[in-house]
Amino acid sequence: MAKLRLSKNSLQQQQQQLKLYRKLLPSLDLKRRQLTVEAQKARAEHRAAIEAAETLEATIGEELPMLADEGTDLIGPVEMTNYRVGQQNVVGTRLPILESIEFAVADYSRLATPPWVDMLVQRLKDAAEMRVRAKIAGERVAVLDQAVRRITQRVNLFDKVLIPTAEKNIQRIRIYLGDAERAAVVTSKLAKVKQQQPGGGWDTEEGPS
Repeated sequence: MAKLRLSKNSLQQQQQQLKLYRKLLPSLDLKRRQLTVEAQKARAEHRAAIEAAETLEATIGEELPMLADEGTDLIGPVEMTNYRVGQQNVVGTRLPILESIEFAVADYSRLATPPWVDMLVQRLKDAAEMRVRAKIAGERVAVLDQAVRRITQRVNLFDKVLIPTAEKNIQRIRIYLGDAERAAVVTSKLAKVKQQQPGGGWDTEEGPS
C-alpha cells in the first residue's frame, strides 16, 4: 500500500475518491438487492420445475397403468436428440434459458398399436423437456448465487474498506495540515517578537570607534 502523503493535493484526491465511492455505493447496493431477489425467484422456479417433472412422471403412471404390464410391447424409446440454450440478461447477468428442444421418435404404425401410444409419446416428450428445464433452472440459480456473492463483496469493499479508509485519511491529513498551520503561525509570531526586541533584528549598526 502506498504511503499516504500529508499534503493539500493528497487531501483533495482523498476527498474526490470519497465522493466517488459514496456515489457508486447506492447503485451497487441496489444491484445487490435486485440480484438477491432474482436469485430467490430462480430458486423457487427451480423447485417448481423439479416438482413439475416429478408430478408429470407420476401422472404418466396414473394415466397409462398398462405400462406396468410386463406383457405390453412398447415402441422404441423417445430420444431427445438436441436442445439449444440461449442467454437472458437479468440485472446485467447472463442466464441460460431453453430456446428449443428436439426429439426423435421410433417409427410405429398407428393402426397396429393401441391408441394410448400417442399419449405415451407426448408424455415422454413432456417429461424429458421438464427435466431439461429443471436442469437449466438449477444452472440459473448457480449463476445468480455467484453474482450475488460478487456484488456483495464489492458492496462490502466500498462500505467497510474504501469509504472508512478515505474518511480516516482525510481526517489524518486535516489534522496534520492544521497542526502545521498552527506551528507556522506560532513560528511567525515568535519571529516578530524577536525582531521587536533590542538587538533582535537582522540589521546591525557599528558602534563608535
